[in-house]
Amino acid sequence: MVLATSWGVGEVVLTFLWFMLFFIWIWLMISVFIDIFRSDDMGGLHKAIWLLGILLFNLLGVLLYLIIRGDKMRVHSMNAAKQQDEAMKEYIRQASGTGSSADELHRLADLKDRGIIDDAEFAKLKAKIV
Repeated sequence: MVLATSWGVGEVVLTFLWFMLFFIWIWLMISVFIDIFRSDDMGGLHKAIWLLGILLFNLLGVLLYLIIRGDKMRVHSMNAAKQQDEAMKEYIRQASGTGSSADELHRLADLKDRGIIDDAEFAKLKAKIV
């Protein structure tokens, strides 16, 4: 009870601010560690040095990593998102059964029969499928 009555509004706000900064710090370190392990352009020794530097010099190590390799973090994140997107599209194609070449050729033949595409387009799209 004594603690609750001795804290003012400013101290509560500062405590919430410190907790928020602490969780942001944890999130930032996890993001950096994920990027280190996901990097294909670094070897094992290079990764170990970065990890050791970040663990020994917390703030300085993370800030240096963000300054030196921040752009590569963005590229790695975008590539991972693209790979996930492609994997999801492939899974949807396989699950729906529309991904087979025979289905695509049947759909193209139907479009040609209805007059939506001409013979040249049909041949070009057929060559792309086969």
